[in-house]
Amino acid sequence: MSLTGWVTSVVGWLKAGYPNGVPQADYVPLLAVLTRRLSSDEVLAVATQLMRDGQLPVDDIDIGTMITKVSDELPREEDISRVRNRLALGGWPLADPHTTS
Repeated sequence: MSLTGWVTSVVGWLKAGYPNGVPQADYVPLLAVLTRRLSSDEVLAVATQLMRDGQLPVDDIDIGTMITKVSDELPREEDISRVRNRLALGGWPLADPHTTS
């Protein structure tokens, strides 16, 4: 699966926000935040690239399980806040692109 420029920039932001890799406690809230901005295919592409780069120590089955978990289970608000703060430090645009100001 090739990465678009947008997905490549997302991977860059995630590496900036998580320079030592994504901790296991952040997998589900991270995917929940990403699914608000990216399509399912883009989330999979980002997760796959992070896995290949050693930033997300999981395999394809784990990624599929995490995506399913996100769609079936809402993460806790404190988890979302922690992940949003990490992403903001890496330059992630946290505003919802689907709303108008």
